[in-house]
Amino acid sequence: MKKMSHIFRDGTLGHSKRHMSSSNYHSSSHFSSADAITSPFGQLGTNLSDSDLRETAYEIFVASCRSYGSKPLTYISQTEKKSTERLPSSLAALTSSSSSSLQRSLTSTAASTVKRALGLKKSSNSRNTNGVDGGEKIRAKKSLTTGELMRIQMRVSEQTDSRIRRALLRIAAGQLGRRIESMVLPLELLQQFRPSDFPNRQEYEAWRRRNLKVLELGLLLHPHRPLDRSDAAAQQLQKIIRGASEKPIETRRISESMQVLRNTVMSLACRSHDGPFYDTCHWADGVPFNLRLYQMLLEACFDVNEETVIIEEVDEVLELIKKTWIVLGIDQMLHNLCFSWVLFNRFISTGQVEDDLLFAVNNLMVEVEKDVKATQNANYSKILNSALSAILSWAEKKLLSYRDSFQSDNVDQMENTVSLGVSAAKILVEDISYEYRRKQKDEDVACERIDTYIRSSLRAAFDQAMEMADSSRRLWKTQENTPVLSILAQDISELAFSEKEIFSPVLKRWHPLAAGVAVATLHACYGNELKQFVSGISELTPDAILVLRAADKLEKDLVQIAVEDSVDSDDGGKAIIQEMPPYEAEAIMANLVKSWIKARVNRLKEWVDRNLQQEVWNPQANRGRFAPSAVEVLRMVDESLEAFFMLPILIHSVLIPDLIHDLDKCLQHYILKAKSGCGSRTTFVPSMPPLTRCTVGSKFFKKEKKLQIARKRTQVGTTNGHNSLGIEQFCVRINTLQHIRSELQILERRIAGYHRNSNSTNEDDITNGLFKGFELSASACQEGIQQISEAAAYKVVFHDLSPVFWDGLYVGDASASRIDPFLQELEQNLETISATVHDRVRTRAVTDIMKASFDGFLLVLLAGGPSRAFTCRDLPIIEEDFRSLMDLFWSNGDGLPAELIDKLSVTVKSILPLFSADTGTLIEQFRTLTVESYGYSAKSRLPLPPTSGQWSLNEPNTLLRVLCHRNDEIAAKFLKKTYNLPKEL
Repeated sequence: MKKMSHIFRDGTLGHSKRHMSSSNYHSSSHFSSADAITSPFGQLGTNLSDSDLRETAYEIFVASCRSYGSKPLTYISQTEKKSTERLPSSLAALTSSSSSSLQRSLTSTAASTVKRALGLKKSSNSRNTNGVDGGEKIRAKKSLTTGELMRIQMRVSEQTDSRIRRALLRIAAGQLGRRIESMVLPLELLQQFRPSDFPNRQEYEAWRRRNLKVLELGLLLHPHRPLDRSDAAAQQLQKIIRGASEKPIETRRISESMQVLRNTVMSLACRSHDGPFYDTCHWADGVPFNLRLYQMLLEACFDVNEETVIIEEVDEVLELIKKTWIVLGIDQMLHNLCFSWVLFNRFISTGQVEDDLLFAVNNLMVEVEKDVKATQNANYSKILNSALSAILSWAEKKLLSYRDSFQSDNVDQMENTVSLGVSAAKILVEDISYEYRRKQKDEDVACERIDTYIRSSLRAAFDQAMEMADSSRRLWKTQENTPVLSILAQDISELAFSEKEIFSPVLKRWHPLAAGVAVATLHACYGNELKQFVSGISELTPDAILVLRAADKLEKDLVQIAVEDSVDSDDGGKAIIQEMPPYEAEAIMANLVKSWIKARVNRLKEWVDRNLQQEVWNPQANRGRFAPSAVEVLRMVDESLEAFFMLPILIHSVLIPDLIHDLDKCLQHYILKAKSGCGSRTTFVPSMPPLTRCTVGSKFFKKEKKLQIARKRTQVGTTNGHNSLGIEQFCVRINTLQHIRSELQILERRIAGYHRNSNSTNEDDITNGLFKGFELSASACQEGIQQISEAAAYKVVFHDLSPVFWDGLYVGDASASRIDPFLQELEQNLETISATVHDRVRTRAVTDIMKASFDGFLLVLLAGGPSRAFTCRDLPIIEEDFRSLMDLFWSNGDGLPAELIDKLSVTVKSILPLFSADTGTLIEQFRTLTVESYGYSAKSRLPLPPTSGQWSLNEPNTLLRVLCHRNDEIAAKFLKKTYNLPKEL
């Protein structure tokens, strides 16, 4: 670097011989008023313009760097030395000796230490030895010095600069060796200039008024130390300044008015001693006046022709600017804060296009944070709070809706903005608030802020997506076929993935679950819309299915992002997942499908109730001799199954058990209704008459008496409703239930086929038989067939054939009323059953007829009432009749199997020998069995054994009934004596 002459020489500032136009001197940055931010340093309370403040700052700058005499000023105060010791290593070079900096040539091409430390790029218009900047065409004959550069940067004209330096030479000549901190510069300048030093009187008066306003600002409005309202000097100065507006002050040193002004100003400026020198003056170091002046100096670091670029000579410029600290009351902490603000303000005012400026602010914010932790100065904290609040307010305005402010192409600016906002917030919340700092961890503030930014931005993004769907939403309210939420779900899914791809990697630096918080927010927003949608639907529609499937897919996407984002988190992402209560789309869909199932089943049940009332159960109505209603109900069941599997859902295997169960219940309802009018076995069995004893000769009852008894018996245990059904109708009902039972197996196989052809999952659930089929219907068919078959059998035996069986068999004389008439009519009924009943249930129907006949035969013998009386001689007749009854069912081998006949006839065959037993023997057997069963003493009568209906050789009631029907004197006396039974009913 070439050595330069002293910056002050012959009373003029060394400068190039070229002349810049006045427009270059007075040009200002093209700041956008829309982007401008209010200064955090406060209002000055006066009408001084930025140009006035800049000129005042330049005067202080030149005076602070000025050398009194032939040598440059090299003195550095103790305060500045202390500040220098605290500088970060990256900026330490800025506090070197002033003389070397002032004389330094601008021919160096070495990179700026400051710009490198702040992360600023090199200017595209680097200065060179041939001119002030790359756009300047006039070449200077001498290299440009740092002092000349500062004049140009602060847009001060050469005439003004020359006038200032002349005044400083005059001051130095009269006060040799006096330090800058021991004088009030405006006061000194007022004494040095006359109107002849200015182009015209108006410019001189403007200059004089500016200096008086500067005194007012520094000593009255914003003094270094608070003023007492009753301070006489302050009142005097205020009076002088007001008077000057009416009558100019005589500024000659020897004038009385000037002496009064000097005494007043100095008494105010030196009210307290600061530092080792008693004559230190405080006139430009009160807040915010000093900060505004210092801001003017720092703005000189920006290229006048390239507003967003810091000049390459910033190291030298800052080296000189720091010479003003002692006058302005600036230290390293205030410098860091002010420089941060100047960089930030320039970034905002120039359209926020130069990210390097924001990056530089972030780097300086690290130093500011260190400064805060090292001081307890209340005034500094107040300034800091104001500046950081403004920065934080700007950052949050962008970050609370960062998806509107940033895209993939400027995500770096987003990172700088987040870093700046978080740093400002941490300093404001933690470092200024001691209580918070004592209780909270460092990362809490950053994490909470990022959490807020994410949730706010994603809610805003979701609202925008909803706004885009507003027209569709209005259409959806009037037309059901517009699944807006299904489209929105896809949009939100894309939004979530873009968030994960673009923004979450940036935010994850401060929040470990950035993507998780984002998707949790989107999940909640969409969930609210889904709740409203679900609350408005009551049945399964194609739109409802589309929306619910879309919601389910969206939820899976969001949860997957959250899970992936929280792999390395402390809790494994549990907190985020808990923020995402399931949409339960499948459950909602399942409930809608269940409602659909219920509606279908209810309609089917109503159809059953309506049509079964009209069913005639005519065997000729259907080729298969079963009811047409059964065919129709099975068809409707099959249609319901087919419609179910055509639903565009993925949970067929989950809901098919519900559908089958409800259809099963519906078929069960049909079966129950089909058998409800048939009665049962007990319906047709006549009630047993009370016990009585036979009188010898009772078989010669009059015919009229016998007919009356018979009519009474036929009325017992029967109703007209059941009597109206013929044997063919019973057979059709049996066939109907058998047809349903066989079709159930076909339906179950068809369900497996439907399931394989659907889009459902878990196909093996059906193919492996993991679901239950039509169990209720199958069981109801089996029970119904059994019930109807028994009812038909007992109706035939005890009702249809009652005249020849119950009313005629063995009435009076056993030999005169044999079983042949009953067999003849029974055979006709068997032929009808064989011709009508399905072959798979025919054997059961015939077997039930046989059982009913055998039961009836015993009932006639043991409970036939007083119209029947037997002697021992009647047994061969009875045995022959019973063999004829069995032969009817054997039918020469074409009927029931002989083994089955023998098995069901065991009870009858075991009891028949009792009818030929001796009466006395029967009585003794009865006594013995009764005593064994119920107990007996010599003084008490034999208890009357109850009728169980389970006839047996070892059952007392069976023996008692044989005795009651024994036409024998001994039996009659025993019954009369033991139980006093009547002879007649």
